[in-house]
Amino acid sequence: MIYANEDKLNKELKVECKKCFGLCCTALYFSASEGFPTNKEAGKPCINLQADFTCSVHNELRNKGLKGCIAYDCFGAGQKVSQVTYGGRDWQQFPESSKQMFDAFLIMRQLHEMLWYLTEAFTLQTEHNMQEKISSLLDNTERLTLLDADALLALDVEEHRTKVNVLLKNTSELVRTKAKANGKKGAFLKNKNGSSRRLDYFGADLRKANLIGADLRGACLIAANLKGVDLSGADLIGSDLRDADISGANLVNSIFLTEAQISAAKGDSNTKLPIRLAPPKYWVK
Repeated sequence: MIYANEDKLNKELKVECKKCFGLCCTALYFSASEGFPTNKEAGKPCINLQADFTCSVHNELRNKGLKGCIAYDCFGAGQKVSQVTYGGRDWQQFPESSKQMFDAFLIMRQLHEMLWYLTEAFTLQTEHNMQEKISSLLDNTERLTLLDADALLALDVEEHRTKVNVLLKNTSELVRTKAKANGKKGAFLKNKNGSSRRLDYFGADLRKANLIGADLRGACLIAANLKGVDLSGADLIGSDLRDADISGANLVNSIFLTEAQISAAKGDSNTKLPIRLAPPKYWVK
């Protein structure tokens, strides 16, 4: 079963900075300690944002160690707000609308992220009833992205996210259960406190861990060693992969992975990725 608007959505959820008014560089709070150019208040333009909304150091982000910039992904929300919600009217020309535009961007980014995950969940589901529920929520979420700015800001995003999370969790459990049943035998990943669920694997050597079908939602995998690890069926939604070494790892059938997570990790030409994702150009060949 194919979601009718899948191709359209996949295109809209890809970042097109040339169609955006530098919203991620302006609307967001920056912290230098998290890999951004400097500490910056929300609503204040980045020091590297130019008058035409391009970044003066875009081609040097990695050399400058700006990992926060590299790993950020708006899921296409920037161009949606710039070109659809505001019809091509930028915040420099209409400064009286700037705060509203920045706030609308923060809402839109959340909606586009939900669309990203729901689109994948639809393709993963094998239960017809669940597919119909996901399809309905996809349509509803897409309609919300077309609201005007005032209506966007009035949305109860958390209520909508709760509905989305129920379907994502159901899909995750389905996929992970099948992956474990078909995967290699062996003990599954345990955390420092003995739990198989939470969360802190900072700098851990996980090369011998059985991560097939693992629940890694929100896991801290910063600088973890995942070289050659099979992550088939693993749920990586919200996991922090900054500087994680995924060289040679198999993520083809891992779920709920994003471009931002891949961009923050260290991979190579032997890293196998889901079809929706492309390896960063700076990965080791």
